[in-house]
Formats: sequence, structure tokens, C-alpha cells
Amino acid sequence: MTRLWDAHMHTSFSGDCQTPPEDMILKAKELNLPGITFTDHLDWDYKEEPGLFDLDLDAYRNRIQKLQQQYTSENFQILWGIELGLQPHLAPRHRKLLESYPFDFVIGSSHVVHSVDPYYPSYFEDRAWKDSYREYYCSILENIQSFDDFDSYGHLDYVFRYGPEGSAKDTYTDYADLVDTILKELIRHDKALEINTGAYRCGMTKPNPSQKIIKRYYDLGGRLITIGADAHKTEHVGLNFPMVGQLLYNIGFREYYVYKKRQPAAFPLTD
Repeated sequence: MTRLWDAHMHTSFSGDCQTPPEDMILKAKELNLPGITFTDHLDWDYKEEPGLFDLDLDAYRNRIQKLQQQYTSENFQILWGIELGLQPHLAPRHRKLLESYPFDFVIGSSHVVHSVDPYYPSYFEDRAWKDSYREYYCSILENIQSFDDFDSYGHLDYVFRYGPEGSAKDTYTDYADLVDTILKELIRHDKALEINTGAYRCGMTKPNPSQKIIKRYYDLGGRLITIGADAHKTEHVGLNFPMVGQLLYNIGFREYYVYKKRQPAAFPLTD
């Protein structure tokens, strides 16, 4: 498999990460990656820890620009993006934000489900786990129907990272009606589906989303995919990329995409 671009990466500008961006760059270069896209968190109205993910956008932009000047070469590029934590009531604020900053790449993700992040055990308390997972998928549909100015949808079955026996669960079959509707919406609006290897560091045995969902996206006609490790530490940069590249190739994909100035460019999955 070819070297894959890591298009989902966090740094100390994210509220849940302490790693300087320079360290992420040096690790990516050590791994001989062709490029990386920084996508630090912006999650407004995060009720569990208010302000935790309120990104300092100007400081973030200025720092990445300086690093681009320092480290960009013929064989290695650095792009600047953001991971937006979607909630329907934030859609107008997100639209205004994206009119003000020239990001290369925007990931839309669902971290908060009706005011609660499934990262916290309280999300799953006092109800059947299937109801918890179904509510998460419902919230994704609400989010993308309220706001579609993103480029790729991040870690679609994220909720399974934290739920009861999540790593062992089938993330598609019991929720096929909802997942199919979500995938069709993404395809209809020419949005990419992110393949996120951060699931492996959370104890899962498959990426987010799972192979069944990726295959279903392909069968429905989806071809726009982005790949990211969702790294918060240097040891997670490019995590399990050869395995995921082979998985995608076996499904039928021959290309993946990197966004620059919000436009997708195709890269081959194999040399």
C-alpha cells in the first residue's frame, strides 16, 4: 500500500490534547507520510466542561502558518483544518465561522448528543444500550440536515468507542435504517466519509466507521473517503494505516481524498 495522508490530527490547541504541533509534524515525517492536516477541536456549548473546546482560532492559524513555512517541502505538506462539533442550534454560528477563516479542510463530527457527550458513562445509564446507540445515530441525522458546510463526516460510529461492550458490537445491522439514511445524505451532498483509526486506540477491533458501514457506503455509490488517525499523541499518528488501506482496497476503493482549500484531490491507495 502507498503512504497515506493523515487528515485528522489534534494538538495542544485542542482542549483534550497536550502535544505540541511540532511533535506531530516530526512524527509524521519520521513515518514518511506525504502530508498531514491539523484538525483541532472546536466544540461550542460543551456542557460537561464549558469552554474546554473553545479553540483560539487566531493563535491556531498563526502557529500552523509558521510551521507550514518551516516544514513544508516537496515530499511533505501541512494543511490547516478544523473539527467542528456539530449541534443543530450551532449551525448559524458555524456558517459564520467558516466565512471568516480559510480552512483547507472541515470535519463535521457529532460529539454531543442532545447536550451529553457519550464519552461520559452517564449517557448510557438507565436505558438499554441499543437505545443509546440509536439516539446517537438520530442526532447525526439531525446535525447533517441542519448543517452541511463540512467536507468529511468524522468517525460516524464514534459512540461505540465508549458504550457497553462497544468494541464487540455490530455498529450497522441493528441501525441499518438510520445509517443508510445518513450515508445517502452524505452521498447526495457530495460529502466524504472519514475512515478514522482512532477506534483502535480505544480498544476497538475495527475503524470508525466499521467495515460494514464502509462497505455499505461503497455499495450505495459513495467514493469520497478521507483517512485520519485522530491522534492526540505522537504514537497514534498514522495508526494502523497499512491495515486500513488494505481494508479499503478490498472493499473496492482505489483512491482516497485530501482536501485543500476545501476542494478534494484524489490520491491512489496503492503505488
